Amino acid sequence: MTKPIESISLALAQKIALHSQRIPPAKQNGTGLNGTLGAIEHLGYIQIDTISTIQRAHHHTLWNRNPRYRTSHLEQLMFDKNIFEYWAHAAAYLPMKDYRFSLPRKEAIANGKDYHWYKPNTKLMKLVRKRIESEGPLMVKDFENKGKKLGEWQTKPTKQALELLYMQGELMVSTRKNFHKVYDLTERVLPSDVDFTMPTTTEHTRFLITRYLKANGLGLAAEMAYLLKNTKKNIIAALNEMVLNGEVQQIKVKDIVYHVLPSSLDLLKNPLKRNSCKILSPFDNLIIQRKRISHLFEFDYLLECYVPAAKRKFGYFVLPILWNGKLVARMDCKADRKTAVMHIHQLHLEPTLKQTERFANALAKELDAFMQFNSCTSLKVHKTSPTGFKTALLGSVDGYFK
Repeated sequence: MTKPIESISLALAQKIALHSQRIPPAKQNGTGLNGTLGAIEHLGYIQIDTISTIQRAHHHTLWNRNPRYRTSHLEQLMFDKNIFEYWAHAAAYLPMKDYRFSLPRKEAIANGKDYHWYKPNTKLMKLVRKRIESEGPLMVKDFENKGKKLGEWQTKPTKQALELLYMQGELMVSTRKNFHKVYDLTERVLPSDVDFTMPTTTEHTRFLITRYLKANGLGLAAEMAYLLKNTKKNIIAALNEMVLNGEVQQIKVKDIVYHVLPSSLDLLKNPLKRNSCKILSPFDNLIIQRKRISHLFEFDYLLECYVPAAKRKFGYFVLPILWNGKLVARMDCKADRKTAVMHIHQLHLEPTLKQTERFANALAKELDAFMQFNSCTSLKVHKTSPTGFKTALLGSVDGYFK
């Protein structure tokens, strides 16, 4: 018999989500490298992104979970074969211990049951694979690309072949050079003790559910199936079963019924760090699903770098700002690495933010750390909304600006 559905406040739901996402991070033991691996294993993935307006998203997201994070950690963890690259909902670093759960998608792509952007050129794919087999790890530039560019992203044929071999599991990324992928045969990249047994549909579905709920605290079936083709139906069925046997509970937040692991409700006993401020990446695990954040944090967010400049409201690369457990502001900024200046082009406060002086002090402290993370030594504020907040912020961080 299932328990009756209880309602919890929005504030408590936010608390569960933040603790589950480990923002702000708790005190950590062990090395900084172990802290980075622990964050990846807990979150399940870290999205990789190419935009370098500030430190790239994968570095930024991990830094917010591990104050001792170094950008060299990911390369070291790849070298040690503790993580690997593949797709979650997007390109990502994944824990090697979860490798077997990447196999269903690889098999589906190889068998034509899941889509990819490119149509397979089996002859070219065989030639590309043969070269890597005989010559060792290779990059796109190591292949002649004299053919015409094809497809939506205007990608040349050999790159398409490499990507398809990668997506269906025959190749893996062994490392990166200047952020470019280096491909090698899968059997030469995987550690000898990796579990590569294909999970059953039930195993895979339950993995998706428990992985999501451990990392996010509470969730909907649609969120667990986010950009994962042909999984939602199975997730709904498995959730119903898990609710019946008590593995998962249901809670209502603002008339929406979420699923939660019973252990996640224990997180409500832990206080959130008050007056703590975090500047988030647009690709941070906490906010990557915009509809979810709109419901749970009442924060409507759009990354406007994909919007024509004339139509942008807040700026090119806007970073949400978390303070006191709420998303209270958004900041469009750029790290000028030549001059070591962090430019805040526009900082917009949400109308619900009232304690602006306290927020200015907390943001000033976080900006100091954020600037160091981005190798900047000074800060320039161009515009704030409301306009008067610029004075409050400048007063809080006098000495960091020029």
